[in-house]
Amino acid sequence: MTKYIVVSGGVVSGIGKGVIASSTGLLLKTTGLKVTAIKIDPYMNIDAGTMAPTEHGEVYVLNDGGEVDLDLGNYERYLNVTLSRDNNITTGKIYRHVINKEREGEYLGKTVQIVPHITNAIQDWIERVAKIPVDESGEEPDVCIVELGGTVGDIESAPFVEAMRQFQFRVGHENFALIHVSLVPDLHGEQKTKPTQTTVHSLRGLGLLPDLVRYLFPNKMELLMPFQIACRLLIPQPLQAATKSKISMFCHVSSEQVFGVHDVSSVYHVPLLLKSQGIIEYLRKRLQLDKITITKEMADKGTSLGKRWKDLTSGQERLFDTVTIALVGKYTDLKDSYMSVTKSLEHSAFRIHRKLIINWVESSDLEPETQETNPARYHDAWRAVVGAGGILVPGGFGNRGTEGMMLAIKYAREQKIPFLGICLGFQLAVIEWARHVLEIPDATSAEFDADAKHPLIIFMPEISKTHMGGTMRLGLRPTVFEEGTETWSRARNLYGGAGKIWERHRHRYEVNPKYVDQLTNSGLIFSGKDEKGERMQILELPGKSLPPHDSYRHLMPFPDHPYFMGLQAHPEFCTRPLNPSPPFLGFVAAASSPAIFAEQLEYQRLNFQPPHPADSMVSEAILRNDITEVLVNGTARDLIVSETPA
Repeated sequence: MTKYIVVSGGVVSGIGKGVIASSTGLLLKTTGLKVTAIKIDPYMNIDAGTMAPTEHGEVYVLNDGGEVDLDLGNYERYLNVTLSRDNNITTGKIYRHVINKEREGEYLGKTVQIVPHITNAIQDWIERVAKIPVDESGEEPDVCIVELGGTVGDIESAPFVEAMRQFQFRVGHENFALIHVSLVPDLHGEQKTKPTQTTVHSLRGLGLLPDLVRYLFPNKMELLMPFQIACRLLIPQPLQAATKSKISMFCHVSSEQVFGVHDVSSVYHVPLLLKSQGIIEYLRKRLQLDKITITKEMADKGTSLGKRWKDLTSGQERLFDTVTIALVGKYTDLKDSYMSVTKSLEHSAFRIHRKLIINWVESSDLEPETQETNPARYHDAWRAVVGAGGILVPGGFGNRGTEGMMLAIKYAREQKIPFLGICLGFQLAVIEWARHVLEIPDATSAEFDADAKHPLIIFMPEISKTHMGGTMRLGLRPTVFEEGTETWSRARNLYGGAGKIWERHRHRYEVNPKYVDQLTNSGLIFSGKDEKGERMQILELPGKSLPPHDSYRHLMPFPDHPYFMGLQAHPEFCTRPLNPSPPFLGFVAAASSPAIFAEQLEYQRLNFQPPHPADSMVSEAILRNDITEVLVNGTARDLIVSETPA
């Protein structure tokens, strides 16, 4: 029977439920258990795809093209799992599911209501998804972490709280635990418990009660509370013993069920902070985890994971050398808009043993108009760019700030500063090259000007122009490196020298095929394309080593750049703390020093392992469900390009 751990929140939202949920799952994985995760978002949207990143942070993209809450990125990174769109439940999805069933007559003429139909649909969804394998074992998970977004007491989350009240009886007391995350504010050195008392009382009023008694030993009974309280402190001081005792008394839980999570130097310390307070021992007893059979192989993997995670976090505290990256974006007011990008930079900095410094630059501040209206902002922005060891331009939508991004790209190209462009950054690097190298001053994107004379970037023909949600080119897609790139392409070597790689995409626009030859002949090389060779997906400026393949002879002499790379994909969505995203790793290493870059390039060439399940690395036609898999002697194999339908 699957064990369920529900993580809810009280007092305020955005205090770290996702990190606590992910950290709890990680700790359970270190014991050898198989763990999956589900995020519940109580908004009416079907998914996060149509929301601006300034609403809830970045839109995270999964292998199957699901556009989901950024907390699923935390789950994938911490647990090293591959989730699907069904791992993100929204009110919109549940209501659509129930209404569709009603229209199909599945309720046999009954009145469809919040209880039981909506609440049953929520419980059924959780039980179904909790049994889907998500890791390399291919086996059903032992534990499912369910994070309930928002704050207990919100009107919109009421059906989900009621569903969880019912769910604890459906699955049984020994298979259900609740972690309630609450804020403990610190006022002039005094830790206040009243907000936590209030939110726990609200939780009890909604039916999540510690009222079950079970026998642990003969002639001895113990009251086992179904939930724990994680006290979030927004200060570097830990939860005081007196505070813990007071919460225990007034919230009717034992002191061993109260955990403090104070501010630490890195979120990667949170699992060790929870472990030091005995959360594994409590959950082992509370959920009877000792009854789950764990193979020696899984136990050894768990032990290895725990050791590597401890080494990762302890190493951070001894870093003195720094690497500075200028992140030139459009949504810098909310740092969570670039959550996966910053995590990719962090993971890469861990690998090369450097302390990461990010200079956040609002791209519009780099534009001449800002120099006129706000000279101080303009000069501060350019000072941040010029003072960085590398310049990163991430994804985004719309025209605002793109001129500033292209000015930063031009500076990186001309001054030979390591550069990485992601999605929009990739497209703007093409436009910048066309304007200043090909001398096409009005080169632009059809996204910015539908009637442009020279649209270097165009709308993809298969994309809907009337519907916005879920209509982009989404999810895991293959990229094929061009012949001859094995001798010089940094991107290819960072991916272990593979001829084909897979990354997640999210875009409506692509490089205009009409300009590809002109761009390539001028020195901007598209080293990676789609399987048909029609869609440009990776661009590079070569370094000192010149590609010897005949198809590149006419391009000599090549630009000599230490690291200039753009990807149409979003490689940040597949980074892992112990397995950094290759383009980001190369970028951060190049921003540190040529010697470190050369060292990491060689390491990746020999050791890189893709983070994707083997059965997901197939042709795009299969990923789009256009065709079925080809079987050879009963085994699925990838289609070659010539077999892919036009």
